[in-house]
Amino acid sequence: MQRVALVTGGARGIGAAIVRELANDGYDVVINYLTSFDAAEKLKSEVVDTYGVRCLSIKCDVANESEVDQMISEIERELGGVDILINNAAIDLSNLFHLKDAKDFRRTFDVNVVGAFNCAKRVYRHMLENEYGRIINISSTNGMNTYYPMCIDYDASKAALISLTHDLAFEFQPYINVNCIAPGFIGTEKELDGYDEEFLKEEVEKIMVKRYGDPKEVAYLVSFLVSDRAAFINNTIIRIDGGQIGSV
Repeated sequence: MQRVALVTGGARGIGAAIVRELANDGYDVVINYLTSFDAAEKLKSEVVDTYGVRCLSIKCDVANESEVDQMISEIERELGGVDILINNAAIDLSNLFHLKDAKDFRRTFDVNVVGAFNCAKRVYRHMLENEYGRIINISSTNGMNTYYPMCIDYDASKAALISLTHDLAFEFQPYINVNCIAPGFIGTEKELDGYDEEFLKEEVEKIMVKRYGDPKEVAYLVSFLVSDRAAFINNTIIRIDGGQIGSV
């Protein structure tokens, strides 16, 4: 049976790297996006042409339960259902602490945490019926022991995603493995374009391997965790941060 992987926030950055790697592994893939239509369609064409697997791109706000239901229903009609869920969609509304407000805080939680819950709740019955499922939540070392008050809402949401991982693993046992990956500083376009050179230099000095990560390196870890080689790994949080000083 051809397994189907859904990657939320899959059009750019880490999500796009995961889409490419899973397609390379032979999975049919679904690229979820909200605003990156052009990037999603371009990636879809690349995946089909390069890897010869089936691929859908679907616009959906994962924070909206009814939109998630519509997205998964479309996947079920076209591909048969979701066997692998990568909860990668996230927003980071960084700002000075005194300029933050509850509206932005709630929106961050809605996308980063409620979105993961919505997707997991919608796909798990298919996984249980097939006695197979893999769910990976993409958290961050920001949710563990790396502190940036400018992104306090993001940090709190990523900590909540770790807690969600444990609860889902307990709820979905024994057939669905739920794990969490916590990347450190990964050199996506958003990260590299969003900070000045001095800040990037300071951040690299906090990393034992003295460089930021490549999105592909996160994708390689995802590829392993969803494979049968990782069948005994469950309810685990895995850092991928180059030995980032200050995270545990």
